[in-house]
Amino acid sequence: MKTIEFTLNGALRQFDIEPDETLIDLLRRVGLTGTKRGCDTGMCGSCAVIMDGRAINACILFAFQAAGRTIETIEGIGDFDQPHPLQVAMADAGAVQCGFCTPGIVMTAKALLEEKPDADEADFRQHLDGNLCRCTGYVKIKEALLSCSANETASGEAS
Repeated sequence: MKTIEFTLNGALRQFDIEPDETLIDLLRRVGLTGTKRGCDTGMCGSCAVIMDGRAINACILFAFQAAGRTIETIEGIGDFDQPHPLQVAMADAGAVQCGFCTPGIVMTAKALLEEKPDADEADFRQHLDGNLCRCTGYVKIKEALLSCSANETASGEAS
């Protein structure tokens, strides 16, 4: 066992970890189950979290690699009573069906919009390339995410 420390959803926390423990295993072990386990190979994006402002796949990152970093999970951006605008947009657009991929998509989109608030459809396509959804066909997801872009909200319409 090793003790590491990092900022998790705004709070500095310490965790005892095993040398081979992944970040997704640590997050789920401490009760943050919004980060979903999908492929365990970094291919589906359901485990996306934000580390130091960048979306990463928690299933292929060892927990010790989070030491000294800032990690944000879906639980850290909004809840039922105070959802994040991306969560509201996804629900309003009907972009959530089974919901399994939704946390990863929201976290990836959040990281993009923090870097580029006026992201367009091409930006979302590129950044969400690693987020797979088997239910929606992506049309409503695209509409929801574009509605949160400063580019789209300034023009008053989504593409």
